[in-house]
Amino acid sequence: MVVDRTVTAPEDRRLRLGADLVSGHRLQLGASALLALLSTAATVAVPLMVRDLVEALSGSRGLLWPVTLMALVAIGGALAATISGFLLARIGEKMILRLRARVMDHALRLPMREVRVQGEGNLVARITSDAMMLRSIVDVGAIQLPLAAITVVFTLVVMSVLDWVLVLITIGSFALAGAAIGFVIVRVRRSIIAQQTALGELAQRFTATLAALPTIKAYRAESRAAGSLGEDAAELTESTLVSARLQSLIGPVMGLGQQIALVSIILGGGARMAADDLSMPDFTAFLLYLLQLVGPVAFVASGIGQLQAGLAARARFDELLAIPQETDGGTTSGLVPDRDAPAVEFGEVSFAYDDEPILTGVSFRAPQRGLTALVGHSGAGKSTVLTLVERFLHPESGSIRVLGHDVHAWPLDQLRKRVAYVDQSFTLLEGTVRDNLLLGCDKAPDDAALLEALEAVSLREVVLQLPAGLETVLGRATDLSGGQRQRLALARVLLTDADIVLLDEPTSQLDSINEHRLRDMVDELAKTRCVIVVAHRLSTVQHADHVLVMEAGGVLDSGTHGELLSRCAQYEDLVRSQQWTAPDEQLLSQAPA
Repeated sequence: MVVDRTVTAPEDRRLRLGADLVSGHRLQLGASALLALLSTAATVAVPLMVRDLVEALSGSRGLLWPVTLMALVAIGGALAATISGFLLARIGEKMILRLRARVMDHALRLPMREVRVQGEGNLVARITSDAMMLRSIVDVGAIQLPLAAITVVFTLVVMSVLDWVLVLITIGSFALAGAAIGFVIVRVRRSIIAQQTALGELAQRFTATLAALPTIKAYRAESRAAGSLGEDAAELTESTLVSARLQSLIGPVMGLGQQIALVSIILGGGARMAADDLSMPDFTAFLLYLLQLVGPVAFVASGIGQLQAGLAARARFDELLAIPQETDGGTTSGLVPDRDAPAVEFGEVSFAYDDEPILTGVSFRAPQRGLTALVGHSGAGKSTVLTLVERFLHPESGSIRVLGHDVHAWPLDQLRKRVAYVDQSFTLLEGTVRDNLLLGCDKAPDDAALLEALEAVSLREVVLQLPAGLETVLGRATDLSGGQRQRLALARVLLTDADIVLLDEPTSQLDSINEHRLRDMVDELAKTRCVIVVAHRLSTVQHADHVLVMEAGGVLDSGTHGELLSRCAQYEDLVRSQQWTAPDEQLLSQAPA
């Protein structure tokens, strides 16, 4: 059994938001906290100043100094809160930037199978909606929520100095509301996780639907596709409404607590003033503190709810970051190709996908120079062979050697530097023509080399006629045809130093003229490199040095085109089938007499 050494050893990759928040921002975070404390102090001081102002009114003292001082404190507190909020927002955005970069880098380094399991839309949701939810931990949890709690405590302390009996009434009134809110908050986090999961599923389905849009339109299936998306959207709405119902209770419950407290304080305060246990200025200050207390208490209640949303998002990030990356593990560094060994060698390789056998005991050798073609009916396992060479997938058993070394002994970066790959979809990046050509180059060639590669695939004039030439961005307003995209992907191969070139159905969208040019290009590559091609057309196979006939996940026969025509009935059937483009008599004439 082959040991999969393509993932890292288990390690704790969980987000450490506290350390990341402080890292590089200690001074800004300290300044934000200090300004927030000053704002809190100003908030607590203003009602006491109002009390002094009432006393000044009753004693016929001058009002200029009390009013001026109160205004300065209020304005200073508001200014300090503004600056503190901006600094905190800036720190939070920088942290989210680092998080997004980390998550995107991690996602790009996941094994191909894991990316498919997660789904592109779900991964996109992590760096969009989940990241925004995580901001609440910074916005609320880092400073604002602790300061709101401090404000509540200090306000209660000052209120207890004014009248401790009324403080007990206040605490009792808000405690009833707090118990109800606590019951709600416990359920908020679960509902938010369900909401974000539903959002990721909708994003995944919509992404896949857009990718299939030409097919959907061709079969007039817009209504059906929209209906399916609507069902996913309905599930998201239901999850969102559950969360909204829970969170909508927080404000009214807190308001009810405030009203109970206000009525209780007015009644209790009136009785205490009647008994001469409380003066009018103190009662006025106490009422102001009560009204002022509602804001911080409500913020603590709602902030805990927001914090639950951020913690739910963090749990989804931790889940993603816990997935092992596609890395080298125990590979050997500094390997040198064995020039006497085959470029690629399979020894009794078997592979299954989700317990479904794809390859069974496949063995073959591809020399370091020459063209090896893989042919066979669809589903025979031809493309899987290429993905195993690239270590996109990993065999269940058997051995794969590349340039004389076990495929797992190669550091992944070195292996893929030695192997150039063009997939069936001839994938291009959404970027400039230059970006796509330089994708596999460690050192950027000059424009002359780029144009020479484009000339080799008959794309030079096409690219030069684009709106910005090599700097034209492909993928949106400007794009290439299927055949042109395929040739651009092949030009990218020409610019690499790869020893092995893997081509998966490279002629699938080429006309006869460009197919002939491709054959010449492949023949030229095969003079100095190993070229392995999954082929469905005779033009590729009939010049191959080595042809492997695959059927039902195994190698049925191998040899040259002529040898196989003379002895392999299945190969002859393939040649006679409609997928070959040349007349039967021309093909059969190449068999040995």
